[in-house]
Amino acid sequence: MTSIGMLPSIDCAISARTAGSRSARFILELCEAAAARVGFNGVAPATAPEVLVGLEGAISGILLGKTLNGSSTTLGALIGGLVAGVISDCIGRKPVLGIANITFIGGAIGQSLSHTITAMVASSFLVGIGVGLAACIVPLYIGELSPTRLRGRLVTVNFIAITFGQVVAYAIGAGFEKSPGGWRWMVGLGAVPAGVQLGCLIFLPESPRILIRMDHVEQARAVLKSIYAYATENQVDKKLEVLRSSVNESAALSEQDTLWDKLKSMGTVPERRRALIVACGPQAFQQLCGFNTLMYYSASLFKAVGLNQPTAVGLIIVGTNFLFTLIALKWIDGIGRRRIMLWSSPWMVVGLVLAAIAFCFMTKKTHGYLVDGAEYSTTWSAIVLVAVIIYVAAYATGLGNVPWQQGELFGLEVRGIGSSLATATNWSGNLLIGATYLSLIEAITTAGAFGLYVGLCFLGFLFLEEVQLIFRHDFGIIESERLRREMREMRERVGLGM
Repeated sequence: MTSIGMLPSIDCAISARTAGSRSARFILELCEAAAARVGFNGVAPATAPEVLVGLEGAISGILLGKTLNGSSTTLGALIGGLVAGVISDCIGRKPVLGIANITFIGGAIGQSLSHTITAMVASSFLVGIGVGLAACIVPLYIGELSPTRLRGRLVTVNFIAITFGQVVAYAIGAGFEKSPGGWRWMVGLGAVPAGVQLGCLIFLPESPRILIRMDHVEQARAVLKSIYAYATENQVDKKLEVLRSSVNESAALSEQDTLWDKLKSMGTVPERRRALIVACGPQAFQQLCGFNTLMYYSASLFKAVGLNQPTAVGLIIVGTNFLFTLIALKWIDGIGRRRIMLWSSPWMVVGLVLAAIAFCFMTKKTHGYLVDGAEYSTTWSAIVLVAVIIYVAAYATGLGNVPWQQGELFGLEVRGIGSSLATATNWSGNLLIGATYLSLIEAITTAGAFGLYVGLCFLGFLFLEEVQLIFRHDFGIIESERLRREMREMRERVGLGM
């Protein structure tokens, strides 16, 4: 029997020639296909501002209409994210991706045909369910199909696809900006990548772990052989044996507990509780730092500050997001997950502080509020744009993609539940920020809203374990060396192999 402890040497041996090999190309093709629809999911939040601007007459331009349209997708994603992991543990990763695609196609078509705010909100909610299902499952699916040494990089490919989808969305938006009813084409085109991925699922394998758990051992072996194209038969057999051991152990634990027991164990079993905190904390701060308000409302925001082509300016923002996600792809596995967040988070604070200062000075004549039709200093408008670019670049490098490496923190027996809870945390934060942003700027001004995001972003920075240790003497934070050691041991255990 091959022991779990032998897995590092096996994985290193059969992954040594992966870079630039058929194996790497195979996995990249999997990532691109699996992320195709999720990538275009960026169209939904990215085109939302254009839809809001274009529908102002249809929805009377009311604050409630804008908030509902921006939040309905997020609410659907929250629900989809909550159930995705549990369902995928029962029926597999691929079927859930298929359900997500079908749901998204229906929602996108519904959005394009909507003539009332009720129809638009209902269709956006349906799109959100598809988004939530895929957002939870795609990183998990890719992670389970990746060698350890490439896992972080390949999961990041998913977010490159998402950011590329946002670039495409704004490019389409710029083309349709002056076209009456052009937004209908924009949202309707979201069904295209969903259809493409639905077709691609036929050619994609199921996760080897899921196949082994369903007793399809030979199919799992074939998938391993495709991933590790240069591995010998003996190496693949050893890898398969170790995976079977791990899956059987997880299955035995899983059979002992009901779904409710597993949920309770996420809070009562110390190892699982720490994993859940590490997974959910960055997911929460990813949203509470306010990034998606820029994705939802950037066109409206840049139009208000006097930039004449808000959609084109938005294209600059999502282009920055795409470029720096590519940078994260190159460095994430070398630098490390937490370290890259530590290095990039302070720059997020810098960008937000600069934006808050710019909004404060540029809106002095309008008593702190952005007023449509008012003339604002081009200098301050340019500073806002530069500040947002700094913020987005830092976000894309770290906090934008690292939290989605969550699947590697959980054992297989609770991986679906853990990923669902972490994903639900993300969408809950997204819903909170998206639903309150417009009301927030009415209550405390735009500068005040960005100032609040500064504070939340700084709290997220302090949450990271290394930062707690740095400040423990000044802030009285409890000794955490023991927790660090236990977390390191847990990462070594759950990060071995696939």
